Amino acid sequence: MDGTPEELTTLVGREVYSNNGVFVGEVEDIRLDLDRQTVTGLALGRLNDELFGTRIEAGKGVLLPYRWVRAVGDVILVNDVIERLRQPEEEEETVVA
Repeated sequence: MDGTPEELTTLVGREVYSNNGVFVGEVEDIRLDLDRQTVTGLALGRLNDELFGTRIEAGKGVLLPYRWVRAVGDVILVNDVIERLRQPEEEEETVVA
């Protein structure tokens, strides 16, 4: 990008990937803080079932904090925090007795 501002609406429809290349979802809307005039979150739809399958009802989305965004270009890259989601039973298996 050449540093010129883009309209926020250009973010809608872009695919979101983790910085490790895992598809997360697609931007459906943007959350704004009008007082500060900043973007605070991205509302994602068309979610990756492997990441969110049992956590999110079909047809629902997630709100991703904008502070997780690492880069915006043809796609949006976010921190790998999203990949660290674990099923409760997976967490129990990693506990050492």
